[in-house]
Amino acid sequence: MSDARLSSPKSGAGPVLGHARPFSVAPLIAGFLLLVAVVAATGGLIAMQRGNVADTRRTVELRASVLRLFSMLQDVETSQRGYLLTGEDAYLGPFNEAQAQITTALDRIADGTMEEPDFGAALTELRTVTADKFAELRRTIDLRRSGETETSLSVVRSGEGKRLMDRARRIIERLETEVDARLRSRQDGAARTARFLQVAIAAAVLLAVSLAAYALFDAAARNRRIAAAHGELAKAHEALLRISAERARLEEQLRQSQKMEAMGQLTGGLAHDFNNMLAIIMGNLNLLKRRIERGEGRLDSYVQQALEGGARAATLTHRLLAFARKQPLSPEPIDGNRLVPAMSELLRRTLGERVRVETVLAGGLWPTKVDANQLESALLNLAVNARDAMPEGGRLTIETANAHLDDAYAEAHPGIPAGQYVLIAVTDTGAGMSPEVAARAFDPFFTTKAVGQGTGLGLSQVYGFVRQSGGHVKIYSEAGSGTSVKIYLPRLVAAEVAASDASLRDIPVPEGDPRHIILVVEDEDGVRRMAVEALRDLSYTVIHATGGAHALRLLEEHPEVSLLFTDVVMPEMSGKELADAARLRRPDLRVLYTTGYTRNAIVHNGVVDADVQLLGKPYTLEQLARKVRQVIAAQAA
Repeated sequence: MSDARLSSPKSGAGPVLGHARPFSVAPLIAGFLLLVAVVAATGGLIAMQRGNVADTRRTVELRASVLRLFSMLQDVETSQRGYLLTGEDAYLGPFNEAQAQITTALDRIADGTMEEPDFGAALTELRTVTADKFAELRRTIDLRRSGETETSLSVVRSGEGKRLMDRARRIIERLETEVDARLRSRQDGAARTARFLQVAIAAAVLLAVSLAAYALFDAAARNRRIAAAHGELAKAHEALLRISAERARLEEQLRQSQKMEAMGQLTGGLAHDFNNMLAIIMGNLNLLKRRIERGEGRLDSYVQQALEGGARAATLTHRLLAFARKQPLSPEPIDGNRLVPAMSELLRRTLGERVRVETVLAGGLWPTKVDANQLESALLNLAVNARDAMPEGGRLTIETANAHLDDAYAEAHPGIPAGQYVLIAVTDTGAGMSPEVAARAFDPFFTTKAVGQGTGLGLSQVYGFVRQSGGHVKIYSEAGSGTSVKIYLPRLVAAEVAASDASLRDIPVPEGDPRHIILVVEDEDGVRRMAVEALRDLSYTVIHATGGAHALRLLEEHPEVSLLFTDVVMPEMSGKELADAARLRRPDLRVLYTTGYTRNAIVHNGVVDADVQLLGKPYTLEQLARKVRQVIAAQAA
C-alpha cells in the first residue's frame, strides 16, 4: 500500500511537469509577438502623428501667408492714397517695395498649396486681381506725378480700386475658408491619431504588466526595466523641451551678436582708417604751423601730404556712401569702348610694368547711362585688386560686350531684372578666390590682405555703385585660376553717347572774375569760411550767409549776385527751399548745391535731378573752381 501511494504521485508527476512547460512558454511567445505588434503599431501611429503635426503647421503658415498678403494689398492702397493726397514721394515707399513682396507671398502660397489642386483656380484669379490692382494704383500715381491730380482722384472715385479690393477680399476669404476647413480636418486627424496613440501605449503597458506578472521573476524584472525606461523617457522629453527653449533663446542671442559684430567691424574699420588719415592731416598741419612760425621754407611737402590724407578720407567716405547706395550720381550717356581705352594709360601707370593690361572691345557696343567718374573709380578699384592678386605679375584684361540676362537668370538672382545690358569684365590671372572668400568679397571691410594694406571697401564700393546705377555685378573665380568680375550696366536705347571728359583732368584750375558775385550759404562755420576763402582766392567777389533767411535779405540788398552756392541740409530752411524762394525774386539766378549726403530734395533714387548742379562734399579747390566756372559759363550762354 505504501509503495503504491509512493509510486502514484511519481507516475503523475511526469505528465503534470511535462504539460506545464509548453503551457508557460506559449503565452510568453504569443505575448511577445503581440507586444511586438503593439510597438510596431505605436511606431506607425507616432509617424502618423508627426505627419499630422507637420501638415497642421504648414496649414497654419499658409493661413498666415494669406492674411499677410491681404494686409500688404491694404498697405499698398494706403500708400497710393497718401501720395495722391499729398504728392509726397515718401508715401510711395510701401508701394515701391510691395510688388516683389506680394509676388513672393503669392509664390509662397502656391508652394504651400502645391498638393491641393482645389486652390489652383483661386490662386490664378488672385494673381490676376493683384496685377490689375497694381496697374490701377500705378496709373493713378503716374497721373498724379504728371500733374493730373484731379484725373487721378476721379479714377479713385470711380470705384474701380474698391471693386478690385472687394474681389481680392472675397478670393482671400474663400481661400481662408478652405484653409480653415483643412486645418480643422487635420487637427481632427491629429486628435484621432493622438487618441489611438494613447490607447496603443496603454495597451502596451498593460500587456507588459500582464506578461511581467505571468512570467514571475522574469516578468517582474522586465516590468521594472520598462517602468525605469518610461521614467527616463519622460525626463528626456522634459529635457528636450528645455533644450529646445534654450536653443531658441541662444539662436536669438546669436543673431543679435552677429548684428553687433557687423556693427563693430564697420565702426572699428572706420575708426582705424579715419584715425590714420587724421593723423596724416593733423601731423602735417602741425609741422607746417611750426615751420611757418619759425619762418622756415620747404613747406610744400607738408601741404601735399595733408592734402593726400584728406583725399584718402574723402575716398573712404565716397566708398561708404557708394556701398550704402547713397552716393549722389550724375549719370550721363557713355560709350564703354571710349572710356576703357582712355583709362588704359592710367591703369598701366598705376599697376606697374609687371602687369600687362589688355583690352578687348566689342564691335557695335550699346551705350549705357552711368556716372562716368564713378565707373572709372570702380574699374580702377578692380584693377588694383587684380594687381594685388598677382604679386609676381600677370595679365589684366578689360573686355566689353553686349549681354542679355534672361528670365531664368533673373529668377536665380532676385532684384536683377531681365533685359539687355552692357558688360564690362575685368579678368586677371592671379591667385583666385575660394568659394567662401568669393561669397564674402562684397562685404564691407572684408579683406584677405594684411593689416594696413587695404580697407576692405573697394569691392563693396563697386557693388554699391553698380546696384545704385540699376546694374548687376558678379564674381567668377576659382582658387589658382584667376578671377573675373563682370559688371552689367543697363543698355541705353536711342541715345547719343557723350564724349568722355577725361581730357578735363589736365586743364589748369580756371581763375574767376571779380565782377562775378557769389553768395555762399552754409550753416557750418568752418566749411563756410573755407568756401569763402577758396572762392576769393579764385578772384571771385564773395558774400556769405549762415542760413536761408539771411541769404534772402542779402539777395534783396545785392541784386547783382551771379551765383547762389548753398548747402542742401540746413536748419529752418533747406537749400532747395532757399533756391525756390530766391528764384521767385530772381528767376535767372544760377544755383550750385553742395552736400555730403543724398537723402534730400535734389537727389532721387540716388540720381541728381536733371536741372540741378551739385558739388559733393568734400571737394578740392580744383573741383570747386571748375564747377563754379561751368555753372557761370552756362548762365552766360
